Amino acid sequence: MIHNTGVPSNEPPRTWRFSRSKAIVIAVVFGIFGVGIWVMQYWITLDKLAEKELSLRAWGLSHPWFSVLLGILVYVLITGLSLPGATLTTLVFGWFFGFWRGLVVVSLGSTAGATVAFLLSRFLFRTWIRERFGERFRNVTENFERDGPYYLFTLRLIPIVPFFVINLVMGLTSIRARTFWWVSQLGMLPATVAYVYAGASIPSLNTLVDEGIVSVMNWQLFLALVVIGLLPIAIKRIIKVFG
Repeated sequence: MIHNTGVPSNEPPRTWRFSRSKAIVIAVVFGIFGVGIWVMQYWITLDKLAEKELSLRAWGLSHPWFSVLLGILVYVLITGLSLPGATLTTLVFGWFFGFWRGLVVVSLGSTAGATVAFLLSRFLFRTWIRERFGERFRNVTENFERDGPYYLFTLRLIPIVPFFVINLVMGLTSIRARTFWWVSQLGMLPATVAYVYAGASIPSLNTLVDEGIVSVMNWQLFLALVVIGLLPIAIKRIIKVFG
């Protein structure tokens, strides 16, 4: 089955038009991005969270549903705007919510945020990216044409591929938003399970402050990441044997 990449080969490239509505949306996006960077650098730092971890625990117990909804919204903003600190946020959410609630929050929030970033790339920057980086990302569209959604699934399972880059370049393809959503949900789930579990095992945020992310690195997490890295190869071989 051949998938249209959405990048016509015989048509001249369209010039990116800076319309008023597009300019307003871009200004809002970059405004929220700037505010998010400022808040994360000066107001919601790991040190400040560690200082108030007891009150945070008490607030979470008093407002269980609101804290879950707020956590999902925060993660959507972080991943949707490609703000730094997604891994650290996952660990903190694992500590704060525990494994099962943390898994729901991070999984739903990360997938929704990825879809937001994907849609921003497609509808705001698609023509601009094609004009300037089309040749550089041509292999991505060619691989998607050959392998379809499985290519996205493979990218999601490879930890070394930056999260925001996947969202950006997939906006150049013809993949449907709902397909992008469910494939991303499945592809990111193994790594989400590993990091939320690591965060849930943190006894105190002060441990994370004093020792850094290395405090959660153990053989179980290392083994989980190795298994995640081998999953695309195993799945592809299974498909060849039984497909």
